[in-house]
Amino acid sequence: MNFIRKIINSKSKEDESFYSELRVILGFSPKKLAIYKKAFVHRSIKKTNKLGNPQNYERLEFLGDAILGAVIASYLFKKVPSGNEGYLTKMRSKIVSRKHLNKLGGDLDLVRFVKSNVSKSKFGENINGNIFEALVGAIYLDRGYKYCKKFVYKCVIKPYVNIEKLEGKITSYKSLFIEWCQKEKKDFSYNVYEDTGNDKIKHFSVKLTLDNKLIAKGRATSKKKAEEIASKRAYFAFQNKMKQ
Repeated sequence: MNFIRKIINSKSKEDESFYSELRVILGFSPKKLAIYKKAFVHRSIKKTNKLGNPQNYERLEFLGDAILGAVIASYLFKKVPSGNEGYLTKMRSKIVSRKHLNKLGGDLDLVRFVKSNVSKSKFGENINGNIFEALVGAIYLDRGYKYCKKFVYKCVIKPYVNIEKLEGKITSYKSLFIEWCQKEKKDFSYNVYEDTGNDKIKHFSVKLTLDNKLIAKGRATSKKKAEEIASKRAYFAFQNKMKQ
């Protein structure tokens, strides 16, 4: 308690609030608050250190991605002793998928800590997952692997990971559709084009054809999302054949 009180008393009111909220999220006390602050600095701030190196969350995101993957890999290796390399890789991909990480970051409302020169209303959905990974990276630099593992178990594995459900979860309809087309030797094509219309944010549309016939359409704020939407619609239209 004296250690915590000493840290809080030496900080500004803003830092006190950040420290207290962070401690609740982490489940333990952070030591070097400056590291965690960097995990929430958006590149639009254009902050640099004395050497001119960028000081934002992106490098921590890279580190956190690797640490998160290692913790999940270790968990799966012990949890599913019968799983081969391919199975374990797919399961890890499902757990650390961008969609899943976005939900994790969103549930923790991490974006409230982000410092940016860009309006938060303009942030894409991926900011949630990016910040979550950056936070894991910050934990590693501050407290090491042991505390990263503790945090990942608390916020990822215990509340979200269900092996049986994950085994049947589809993470990429596009990959599934392409795999089926290649197996069945069918011709397919994703015709993507810009389709902003009256929207303020750029949108893309895609027309998915199978053997030269239009089978599905998709529209989203990125080409990848538009293709995934079209692929999902195609999957549900052909799922009986794809499951054979």
